[in-house]
Amino acid sequence: MHLSLKHSLDDKTMMNDKVCKIIRVLQKIIEKFIFLTKSSNWAKDFWNQSCFKVVMKSRWLQIIWKMQNTLKAWNEYLKHNNHKNKIIQQMKCAHFRSQMHELSKALKSIWCFAKWARIESQLSKKLSQFSSLKWSDIDHMTMMFKKKIEILWEKFFFSSSQANVNDIAESFICLTVSFNSCITEDEVKQTIKWVKADKASDISDISNKVLQASLAELISVLTSLFNACIIHKYYSKQFKKTQTIVLYKSKKSDYINSKMYQLIALLNIISKTLKLIIIKRLSDIIKTHCMLSNAQMKVKHKWFMILMLNLLIDQVHTMWDCEIKYVIFMLSLNVVEAFN
Repeated sequence: MHLSLKHSLDDKTMMNDKVCKIIRVLQKIIEKFIFLTKSSNWAKDFWNQSCFKVVMKSRWLQIIWKMQNTLKAWNEYLKHNNHKNKIIQQMKCAHFRSQMHELSKALKSIWCFAKWARIESQLSKKLSQFSSLKWSDIDHMTMMFKKKIEILWEKFFFSSSQANVNDIAESFICLTVSFNSCITEDEVKQTIKWVKADKASDISDISNKVLQASLAELISVLTSLFNACIIHKYYSKQFKKTQTIVLYKSKKSDYINSKMYQLIALLNIISKTLKLIIIKRLSDIIKTHCMLSNAQMKVKHKWFMILMLNLLIDQVHTMWDCEIKYVIFMLSLNVVEAFN
């Protein structure tokens, strides 16, 4: 791995280039070593080195298209993908002919082949299809692929209303906190080791397992990159790219209603590391300076729902013991996050 920081990251372009270089190097390492370590359980007999080369190049062009998202990258990927299909089909035909040649030499095997040719060879393979979909129980069901996309788009990517803050006259800072903004190598190392190795990867196809395996070579580069992001207050463009996938909700009777689906966003694993470091620092500052009330639940570690209900009951009993006749008590729950 050749990743060194010869020049300081002084502007946004240099930081974006460094992130792209890290991703490309890791992708090439994955392409060169990971797929050769263990053969696939679905590997076919016709598979050879020619198939491997065209598939690897096709995957690489697909990654480039996802990262660049340009028409030129798409056409190049599509052209090579068609070439890949032709190569695989040629290998399939060559393997099939060699099998027929071997069967013709054995008397018993030729009858098994005749049975297959008479019955199973004429059966067409069923293609996997997305089930029919409707927006709600009262709407009509659609089978058109374009309509299904529109339903899912309206379901998950609806336009949210902006909060009205006109009634807030002014704001002020009641507490100023100072802390060391420099990220250390130990912080980066502990964060990468803390994240699960088998976490799903984003469009770059880089998992945290790869970061953990190459930690010794990456630690200094990632630390310098993260410090540059904080100093220049800049978040790289590559960090902002996500891959959103629609998943079935498990154990449902049918999947015709759009409510039976949910989204999962796959983020860049390097950006996850930076976010976790910042979250850990903010959490430590909040705990040190007691910036949250005892009634705050969400950002406190290991505070469960039963503790919140006990706190609510205690508050109600306190109000009963007071001599005040009327009391306003408010409980705020994130219903969308809890029941989505």
